[in-house]
Amino acid sequence: MLRFCSVHLQIVFLMIRRHKTTIFTDPKESNTVFELKHIVKGILKRPPEEQRLYKDGQLLDGGKTLGECGFTSQTARPQAPATVGLAFRADDTFEALRMEPFSSPLELPDVMKPQDSGGSGNEQAVQ
Repeated sequence: MLRFCSVHLQIVFLMIRRHKTTIFTDPKESNTVFELKHIVKGILKRPPEEQRLYKDGQLLDGGKTLGECGFTSQTARPQAPATVGLAFRADDTFEALRMEPFSSPLELPDVMKPQDSGGSGNEQAVQ
């Protein structure tokens, strides 16, 4: 029988957003904010000292773990990842945090909308 250890890795699912860019990543709760900046560096080629990460508009402390910042496996799930804001240094100052809203999908054409079965009486039971 396969048993899982009670001390298991707590994975958090994050969306790191800046302007129109969105990065999905799944670090551990025990990773630090600084380690998360290294993940961003590997993708966007900007060093950690040129990055600021935010949760709900509040600057995150690079020495804290993601769990200490409130990112847990209960709050940052695969089907509902937590959002982390990202700002870069531009010259001597950091840019303002900006995340473009996602676009809304167009309405489905009528032929693609679900049809109301409404018990029409034409259906037969399959045996």
